[in-house]
Amino acid sequence: MNYLDDFKKLLTIKRYSFRTIKSYSNALKTFFLYFEHKNPENINPSEIEQFINKMVLIDNISQSYQKVLVGSIKLFYNELLRKNYKLNYLYPDRPEKKLPVVLDKSEIQLLLNSIQNLKHKAILSLIYSAGLRLSEVIEMKLTDIDSKRMLIKINQGKGKKDRYVMLSEKLLIILIEYYKEYKLKEYLFEGQKGGKYSARSVQAIFKEALRNSKIKKEASVHTLRHSFATHLLESGTDIRIIQQLLGHSSLKTTQIYTQVSSSKISEIKSPLDYI
Repeated sequence: MNYLDDFKKLLTIKRYSFRTIKSYSNALKTFFLYFEHKNPENINPSEIEQFINKMVLIDNISQSYQKVLVGSIKLFYNELLRKNYKLNYLYPDRPEKKLPVVLDKSEIQLLLNSIQNLKHKAILSLIYSAGLRLSEVIEMKLTDIDSKRMLIKINQGKGKKDRYVMLSEKLLIILIEYYKEYKLKEYLFEGQKGGKYSARSVQAIFKEALRNSKIKKEASVHTLRHSFATHLLESGTDIRIIQQLLGHSSLKTTQIYTQVSSSKISEIKSPLDYI
């Protein structure tokens, strides 16, 4: 029995994202290597607790990785092996309080202006203009851009929920120019050999833009999403609307979930249009 392959099949059937399958599988592999001389089916909850304690106290893993480890082990034993291990107590009790890195509007402008390649500019402009996740951008198709209603459809984002975000007027101009230059088939951003553009390529684009713009902050592609939300808050946008735009099911600061209609979203100006 190949436990790791069977685990991946289980996650695929349960419709976990490719990224989650990869991170959970790698976490479970780490667990298996720790008990490499023991059949996984014979590992008991007490031994699992010892493993997590070792990873936390000796290896000093982050709380987010602890969640991935416990989640993968819990799925393996309770879903795949049909055991009933009580492992919820192994999750970290208190979330890490790390403030996200945010670029101000002048830094965003500097970053985007440093990009000469039209495709690269379109990618990073899209992420900031609508506060998208990297995975949502590389999965985006041509048909998801609705220039008549000035909306972008996000299909099956995190949490397996579809949502709409606003289409920036400035972004639309960039996309029209980009569309004329590139022969697109299905995805909005495609690799040289067709198919989806890779996440690694987008990360490389961002790093190069950050370097060229001489911004010293420890920023990542996801920083554009944080900046989007922060700039909307600063401009007075209702927190419930931002919640909807980001695709969050809840916000701890408000603990309110309010469904916002797509017509309301299309009336909102993207922060890209103010810089």
